[in-house]
Amino acid sequence: MTGTPSDYPDVPNPDLIDRIPLDADVVLDVGCHKGMLGALYRRRNPRARVIGVDNDIAAVRVAATRLTEAACLDIENDPLPFEVPGGYDCIIYGDVLEHLRDPWRVMREHAALLSPRGVMLICVPNVAHWSVILKLINGTFDYEDRGVLDRTHLRWFTLATMEKALMETGLQLCDVSPRIFDQQGAEALADMLKDGLATLGVSRESFLARSTPMQFIWRARKTPTPPLAIRSTMLKPYGGVSDIRVLQPLRALKSDPSTVIQVGDIDSFPPPTDRLPGICVLHRPLLLGENGVLFFRNLLQRGFLVVTEFDDRPDFMPELRDDSLMNFRAAHAVQTSTEVLAETLREQNPEVAVFRNGVSQLQEVVNFASEGKVTLFFGAINRQPDWQPFMPAINAALSVLEARLHVEVVHDQQFFDALETPHKSFTPTCDYPTYTRLLSQSEISFMPLRDTPFNRAKSDLKFIEAGASRVVPLASPVVYEDSIEDGVTGLIFRSDADLYEKIIRLATTPSLGVSIGDAARAVVAGTRMDAYGVADRLRWYRSLLERREELTRALLERVPELAP
Repeated sequence: MTGTPSDYPDVPNPDLIDRIPLDADVVLDVGCHKGMLGALYRRRNPRARVIGVDNDIAAVRVAATRLTEAACLDIENDPLPFEVPGGYDCIIYGDVLEHLRDPWRVMREHAALLSPRGVMLICVPNVAHWSVILKLINGTFDYEDRGVLDRTHLRWFTLATMEKALMETGLQLCDVSPRIFDQQGAEALADMLKDGLATLGVSRESFLARSTPMQFIWRARKTPTPPLAIRSTMLKPYGGVSDIRVLQPLRALKSDPSTVIQVGDIDSFPPPTDRLPGICVLHRPLLLGENGVLFFRNLLQRGFLVVTEFDDRPDFMPELRDDSLMNFRAAHAVQTSTEVLAETLREQNPEVAVFRNGVSQLQEVVNFASEGKVTLFFGAINRQPDWQPFMPAINAALSVLEARLHVEVVHDQQFFDALETPHKSFTPTCDYPTYTRLLSQSEISFMPLRDTPFNRAKSDLKFIEAGASRVVPLASPVVYEDSIEDGVTGLIFRSDADLYEKIIRLATTPSLGVSIGDAARAVVAGTRMDAYGVADRLRWYRSLLERREELTRALLERVPELAP
């Protein structure tokens, strides 16, 4: 909290940002510097009120442009000038406490300002770091411009002393995570000191656990909350499905300190216990007949509550039209992405929850930067029957616009080949970050869907992906008409002529695209972030555990052969 804005890097601590409760309403960043940490958090949770304080007036001026509010003050002597009647849901000290004269008093006073669900999040340097031990052995304790012995540090903490300080606040300790930057250096020192450590009765493992981390990140909360483990399988990532339905939602849940999250193979999942009950989520399984019965019976015997995650209509997938299918009947519950899908799935299991697709964060706005050119993006899997009727209209627009319209295609080689223009680019099936980057660099997202029962059950994922990047959704009425306000948050095309006219209009009137893109982004920011689903998901998972006996009885009635 000292120095000028140029003294400290304007980059967020990635291990801190991932541990801020994603569904927080009010966040206080103590020692916010220029507010980059809070700015990134606001892209993940735009509804949040993110407040920053720092004693550097120049840094605070920058922070005020990035955060909801910012104030320049001395955190040890000045009162916080904000009205927060419900309390702070998270108070962050990112490499701050070591700069204070009395950090213990500050923590105690701020603990009283937390909301009932509030979390204190702390990152502190570790004075027991191996580099400091080596300096002491060599008879030095020289201050430095950066690091554990930063010359502006007034207090130092070890693993044990920070734990004691947190316990004295009256908060419940949740977890502590090491930040390690030089494992080899620590191991080399441990090897040099092995005889001395043995004489002292200190194991090599214990020494390394204390001395390898340069920093520790701590979380403590005001109200004790029973822990919950959510362990999920995941199909091999393909086209972003695993990211949207598994990785990103679980990453959101992991920001709650009461959760333990794991993604992997069934055999790697430790069994649940009374202290840590476990839910096993099966991502798009294909479990049939006796093998399916054995699979589910094994999970039940190991103590898991089982949830199947599925986001397509199984009755339109040949491999799932099998009377011996166990995917849904043999699970305690099912989760999916739309109410249309839920109605179908309830025919096999009445316990179905709908969690609409969301995005993990708003993308940085980079489009509409090339004067006189726009890029139309198409990135989808198995969509040829949907786009083929509209290819003549697209090619007609390309013929008129020439270099003013570029087409960016991901995955679909046939779509790319059908484009009659040299102004096109192709990327084979790629990871989700690459897909998102290519989308965000475009101005228009082409989203065709035929009117079929299978398509009507789909989610509006393409709309929220486009909106998160300020890209104009150019979509068919199927699915998207329920999400897009035509002409305001996107454009709906109802014929090939309509599509042609709207491509021409967007390419020749970029201000229209910016207006629509901004409006779509505002809708996503206000309603469709993963942050907004955290509480509902956790509430449902905990309710399943509370109703476990009832759900297990219903499961055995559906599939009696699961009985041990």
